[in-house]
Amino acid sequence: MPKPTLAVWKFASCDGCQLSLLDCEDQLLQLSDEMTIGYFLEFSSATVEGPYDLSLVEGSITTAEDVERIHHIRERSRHLVTIGACATAGGIQALRNFADIREFAANVYASPEYIDTLATSTPIAAHVHVDHELRGCPIDRRQLLEVLTAFLAGRRPDTPATSVCNECKRRGLTCVMVADGTPCLGPVTHAGCGALCPSLDRGCYGCFGPTPRPNLTSMTQWLRLCGMDDDAIDRVLATFNAASPDLAAYTHPVTERTEPGHG
Repeated sequence: MPKPTLAVWKFASCDGCQLSLLDCEDQLLQLSDEMTIGYFLEFSSATVEGPYDLSLVEGSITTAEDVERIHHIRERSRHLVTIGACATAGGIQALRNFADIREFAANVYASPEYIDTLATSTPIAAHVHVDHELRGCPIDRRQLLEVLTAFLAGRRPDTPATSVCNECKRRGLTCVMVADGTPCLGPVTHAGCGALCPSLDRGCYGCFGPTPRPNLTSMTQWLRLCGMDDDAIDRVLATFNAASPDLAAYTHPVTERTEPGHG
């Protein structure tokens, strides 16, 4: 019986999530005994023609060519899993969604008329059906291995949509916000990092994106109690996952704000 085939694809991103897969090292070698890595250019230039049993997709959709390409990949993939904040929420580049892309291009490029790009940066799920999402910037390699193992075993991945607070409790950590008044997005942030920042006495800054139906009204009130003003709250929300629908309603990037004394 032939081994299932794995493909790893890149769109607009920094490659960090693909590097998380490469960082698995010994586990990746073991997986290669169970799966044929058919397409993963960061791993090898050798490729196998699709279709593919499982595709991992990193990066957001930022060009018209990207739109065509992701549909083509979806057609050739039995299962498609998005990995990382860019693929699941549009990434840091989705800050363009809150402003005029033409102004950005004019400020960055000497000849912006040659730049062919969309006005927005959007997640993969905005364009094709996605079977599973892995959050994070970058993803957690333990969760990635869980997804690959679950696929080989024919079961759903065990990546619960709980909050970082849940992970703090499991590790027996003291709440940095309650005990020390440290601003922390843990109550509204998707679990997956193992409560890395709170374990180092730092507040969570939300790199795994919002939990389902986060109570941001209460969260922003807590952040104010911790000494943050509205500008600081905007900045802490306007990062890797700013374009997530649950965050976008609370995010007002600097480009949209009126500076003091200017009207």
